[in-house]
Amino acid sequence: MKPAAFEHHAAGSVEEAVSLLAELADEDVKVLAGGQSLVPLLALRLASVGHLVDVNGVPELTTISNGDGLRFGAVVRHRQVERSPEVAAANPLLAAATRRIGHTAIRNRGTIGGTVAHADPAAEVPAVLALLDGSVEVRGEGGTRSIAAADLFDGYFTTTLEPEELLTSVHVPALPEGTGWSVQQFSRRSGDYGIVTVLATLALDGDGRISAARVAYAGVDAVPLRSSVAESALVGQTASAELWTAVGHDAAAVLEPGSDLNGSAEYRRHLAATLTARALQQASERAGGRA
Repeated sequence: MKPAAFEHHAAGSVEEAVSLLAELADEDVKVLAGGQSLVPLLALRLASVGHLVDVNGVPELTTISNGDGLRFGAVVRHRQVERSPEVAAANPLLAAATRRIGHTAIRNRGTIGGTVAHADPAAEVPAVLALLDGSVEVRGEGGTRSIAAADLFDGYFTTTLEPEELLTSVHVPALPEGTGWSVQQFSRRSGDYGIVTVLATLALDGDGRISAARVAYAGVDAVPLRSSVAESALVGQTASAELWTAVGHDAAAVLEPGSDLNGSAEYRRHLAATLTARALQQASERAGGRA
């Protein structure tokens, strides 16, 4: 199939893109970045638009900077993220999570801003933002604002961006020195969507006890989730295989995933428990504990 007719607008600057979004706000307009999610939906006529504002030609949306954490222009390709020495040094968890996105051909075109704005609940980068308290910067005719990850994702494929706002950059904090991390994912085949993804970071104090812990999930709810159950159970404890198993079980037990053709809710909770234990073990090893 082919998309229904639409009008294509190639923006040359952020200001032009924002102006077009405001002008066409009442005419069913979407932003085109990598197009790896939007274009198949249009081609299959599962979605239709009257106008596409193409931001691939906006230079300021293509940069990576590392100051107060990593900042990515919205049109930075996944392939750039996974291959960047800066990203690998500052946040290897993000680089590893990005490598889980689809196949190489997808990562060559897909963008970090696009995957965040698309808000697929199974997507990896939104889960990274949730895990690390990341944020995005958006611009509209009224100016620029920052939205924390906790306030950004609003439901299945839904964010709190206004229709006339453009997501311009994604901010991901660097991992503190000495932090152990892990990305665990189960999919049916390499390159498939992750049925469940678990992300974890751990820090240990001088006595080998867990001083800080973060755990987040993708694929178990309408939005990426932080696990307060796991995090509160970990801090102050000594690393052990028994702890990882118990925390994985308790964290998964309170999840309320849906059922679909990829698996039942019960199956997803089982995956979450198993992957949480694996993620915590690997994060502990990388932090210096050998449980």
